[in-house]
Amino acid sequence: MRRSLVTSLICGALLVPMLQGCISLLAVGATQATLAAVDRRALGTQTEDESIEWKAALQISPLGGRESHINFTSYNGKVLITGEVASEQTKAEVERLVAALPEVRGVYNELVVAPISSFGTRSNDSYLTTKVKSRFVEAGKFNPVYVKVVTENGVVYLLGLVTQREADAAIQLARTTSDVKKVVTLLEIITDARARELDAKAEPRPPANSPDTVVGGA
Repeated sequence: MRRSLVTSLICGALLVPMLQGCISLLAVGATQATLAAVDRRALGTQTEDESIEWKAALQISPLGGRESHINFTSYNGKVLITGEVASEQTKAEVERLVAALPEVRGVYNELVVAPISSFGTRSNDSYLTTKVKSRFVEAGKFNPVYVKVVTENGVVYLLGLVTQREADAAIQLARTTSDVKKVVTLLEIITDARARELDAKAEPRPPANSPDTVVGGA
């Protein structure tokens, strides 16, 4: 039941970019909220990750100027920086500033010194991310919510809190997705026992008026 619910939500989320003109913001928000509820990160950590991304985008990204294209992805307090900058000095400065942000526990600096990517390249990256996520759903080897996928210039980055078995499956599926140039693993490995503990805490509960909810005694 839980797996089918999450799979349906994932599929819906993957279709959002193609159906933006036909789906309400309320429905999208509800889907994202439900996906957040089954995330292995605590809700507070998810909020901190979003705050880190916003702060970095607003405060740090503009420092690169028009010659830079910088993306920030925070997962469990560790920030992945991808994109292109004009110099090694800018690359180092961006990393220093990100590391100094509150709640940041680590930085993966994957910036490259190169001309900024084209619109076509970025569109293809979005498509590759969707393809990888879709393969996660189709394979059914692990809960796709547990692995965050980021693609930059054909390189796929994987982040998440997963068991070794889940990590192996995610890496294999990403590597065998057509047009993926390379897979960079930034997954945090947890034990099976820890995974079960986190999953139990994230288990969705039925609404108060749900037919599955028992009211009163026998």
